[in-house]
Amino acid sequence: MLTAAQVRQTVGWIAGQQDADGALPWSAGGQLDPWDSVEAAMALDVGGEHDRAAAAYRWLAGRQRADGSWAAEYRDGAETAPAAESNHAGYLAVGLWHSWLVTADERLVAELWPVVRRGLDLVTRMQLPGGAISWALRPDGTPDDLALVTGNASLFQALRCGLALAELAGDAQPDWELAVADLGDALRERPDAFGDRSRFSMDWYYPVLGGAVSGAAADDRLAASWETFVVPGLGIRCVSDRPWVTGAETCELALALTAAGRPDDALEQVAAMQHLRDDDGSYWTGFVFADDARWPIERTTWTAGAVVLAADAICRATPGSGLFASPGDLPEAGLAAPTTLEPRTAEIP
Repeated sequence: MLTAAQVRQTVGWIAGQQDADGALPWSAGGQLDPWDSVEAAMALDVGGEHDRAAAAYRWLAGRQRADGSWAAEYRDGAETAPAAESNHAGYLAVGLWHSWLVTADERLVAELWPVVRRGLDLVTRMQLPGGAISWALRPDGTPDDLALVTGNASLFQALRCGLALAELAGDAQPDWELAVADLGDALRERPDAFGDRSRFSMDWYYPVLGGAVSGAAADDRLAASWETFVVPGLGIRCVSDRPWVTGAETCELALALTAAGRPDDALEQVAAMQHLRDDDGSYWTGFVFADDARWPIERTTWTAGAVVLAADAICRATPGSGLFASPGDLPEAGLAAPTTLEPRTAEIP
């Protein structure tokens, strides 16, 4: 599928897009959003660029607002879309737990734990009756009534990573335990709690990727929309009614497939999207196959990051691979993080 040299080249391309102050945008000089920046930073850790990954996380830490949120978009360090979205507030927990698994860097975890705690405290305050979590705050600071499946599945993973970090830090978070239990129930049993965005492939596979849906239910969910989204030999559609395959979604499906115990199917999907690879190791966002054209005309760090994370999950090359390949190993509802998620050393003060 990919050689080690090709993965290193892709990681090197991501590193080349990073600003001197640590900011990790979509591409050099472009926009940055917290969720995608974390995804790209995790790929840097997979590739051994630990200092760069830590710099990306520290850049985000320096821009967290007092309420635990981040802006939805930055350019050149300035907020360009001020909306406070729950998935942005939560995802640093995933990146920091992944960093711990790969590097066992206690100092970084100790430094960033308060940032993660503020972000997830905000997430729990945005939880709606019924367990789903609002997608964003209104201008008056109250949670919007709309909840989205993809964002909530990502937050399910983020809260569980947060609980693992809380155990590591010796700082119990019972409110998070209750929140993630209710959120898991909502994702599994209450589809009416979420807005209908079923035409988007992410709503299809993300509950499996994030670990909320597993076992036979995961197999059933993936089978139900396979023919709707999968385009053999090219990857998967971003939306069901468009002839457009996208690299990041294809690799995230691969992560869901590894979580479901189907690494061979995951490998097939990552191989299928390699037509988006550029000579410098970067990846184009998508391809409109009806027009034989790449679109949009962009190569993004988060697409490249998704490729690296999928390759790691399939090959189990780093200690961080289990975060996506075995999401069931994370704690939920008060369960301690199991010993299979070592390394873990001294408790952080």
